[in-house]
Amino acid sequence: MRRVVVTGLGVVSPVGVGAEHAWRSVLAGRSGVRSLVAERPGAGFEAVQPQIAGVVPRAGGRACGAFDAREWLGPGDAKRLALFSQYAACAADQALADAEWTAASDEERERTGVCFGTGIGSLEDIADNHGRLAAGGARKVSPLFVPRILCNMAAGHISIRHGFRGPNHAVSTACTTGAHAVGDAMRFIGAGDADVMVAGAAEAPLVPLAVAGFARIKALAVGFNDRPAAASRPFDRDRAGFVIGEGAGALVLEELGHARRRGARIYAELRGYGLSADAHHITAPPPDGAGAQRAMRRAIHAAQLDPARIAHINAHATSTPLGDAIESRAIKAVFAGLGADPARLAVSSTKSATGHLLGAAGAVEAVFAVLAVSRNVAPPTLNLDAPGDGLDLNYVPHTAQERTIDAALTNSFGFGGTNASLVFAKYSG
Repeated sequence: MRRVVVTGLGVVSPVGVGAEHAWRSVLAGRSGVRSLVAERPGAGFEAVQPQIAGVVPRAGGRACGAFDAREWLGPGDAKRLALFSQYAACAADQALADAEWTAASDEERERTGVCFGTGIGSLEDIADNHGRLAAGGARKVSPLFVPRILCNMAAGHISIRHGFRGPNHAVSTACTTGAHAVGDAMRFIGAGDADVMVAGAAEAPLVPLAVAGFARIKALAVGFNDRPAAASRPFDRDRAGFVIGEGAGALVLEELGHARRRGARIYAELRGYGLSADAHHITAPPPDGAGAQRAMRRAIHAAQLDPARIAHINAHATSTPLGDAIESRAIKAVFAGLGADPARLAVSSTKSATGHLLGAAGAVEAVFAVLAVSRNVAPPTLNLDAPGDGLDLNYVPHTAQERTIDAALTNSFGFGGTNASLVFAKYSG
């Protein structure tokens, strides 16, 4: 299998647009969770509970780490593309610019592909066009309705935008989407289907229908409308559910020899990818986290490195009472079982700052895991005032921790019982 490295990063997130801006915000302990009523007045969030989310900043444009579609999209793109596809285009453009990769020749374009997913697609368009149909009949439905909602449209647009003719693939596996997209792209390169892949995921679920739906299954943190930044509190004894969020993450992955021949900067090597199914329940993991354990073990086995080299985990930990505890038990079981001391790990949940970006979470957190390896710093878990019962690992409370990070693992788990883990390591020739 050919070796795969990371040469470009892009982020659209509640803590900023741009990988460097978002990373600095995370390390500084800034939260991107805000009031939906204040951020999106008149959008109907007054009628739902909770009224908070991880919201991509819009004021000030890219110079301020904010998203302005006019800075990233061509004429007419904002009309043609749903918001999740706009975020995807922005993150992909950043990653490609960071990698300094343009695929100038026909051969290069045919060896460059896209693997970009979404968990939900454009729920906003579905709700809006259903309202149009109910109010005015079929003629009121937008002719762009179907193209805007398709889950593969982000991947398709990135390929069209840049002329990439290699594999074009879209993953949709709930909250595991981003990690699956990155791992699948790694395998396309490893198998020789491409030399370069733009990999990631995007999500734009901030509509009242989505908030109401997740609230109905009691998945969301409530009681924090007056203090949004305190709502996402992974591993804390007062954690009460996740905070929904929006955004996108993108990585440029390259075959090692290709990256070296063109003198690309290498952030890290993508060494391992593990997948599994819980085969247990549509929303709840098994109490022992057996599916999560299998994904982590498979990723570590595929990475072919000593598990003791893994110093950092960017956990899936969404701030739910059940899920955080199960993931923590699974981490301890995996590392102890492989002969590595779990107490040595720095286990962070950056969802404490961003909220849970659903399908995009794994891609954004993969970017953060790469930067942790590259910069030797574990990002903090915000709002972790007192760990819950049985939670006794180093969860990096409040303040980032500088340490040598030879390798990092990142977890993503999704409804339907789908799990994925990725292992990134320092590149050494």
